[in-house]
Amino acid sequence: MTTRNLPALGILLVAVALTAGCGSDDDGRPNATPSVSSEAAPTDLPTPPASPGVDGATPPSAAAQGTTQRRPASPPPVVLPKRPASAPGAKQVVDAFRAAGLKVPHPKDRSVDCGPDGLGLGCSELMATDAVTVYVFPDETSASDIAETWGGQSYRRGAVVLNYLEAKTPAADRPRYERVLNGLG
Repeated sequence: MTTRNLPALGILLVAVALTAGCGSDDDGRPNATPSVSSEAAPTDLPTPPASPGVDGATPPSAAAQGTTQRRPASPPPVVLPKRPASAPGAKQVVDAFRAAGLKVPHPKDRSVDCGPDGLGLGCSELMATDAVTVYVFPDETSASDIAETWGGQSYRRGAVVLNYLEAKTPAADRPRYERVLNGLG
């Protein structure tokens, strides 16, 4: 090595030493030696005023930018489309079946399954029983589309669709359910 390279090598070693001293090895203890840049920086300079953003509003402070916005603990409630005023409600249909002496064991309101987090069918109301499942749609077009999808395993009257896909109702008893539905409003 020549003596001409020694000053350059010395500068390089000083730069490496300063860079290593500025790393995150500082454990935050009060007896840690401050770096050269923190001693030379004045601490009592006034903070410059925040400049307005593009829309003329003042941007949020640095403290506000560092906070994390909390989300609600539960998702917002699902808002289902309203059923037509002319269509009976799903519970009303199940009650009519029961009043006519038809079996509707274990009725469950599963209207939340109509929304985007459930089956996503776009129905307004859904009541499931072990015998038949009653869907009420916001319009007759939606009801017709679903009834066609389910083929011979469903029956549609207006915006109401009876689904027998998961039902334990014998095919011979289905016309009785359909007659009761036809007799409603």
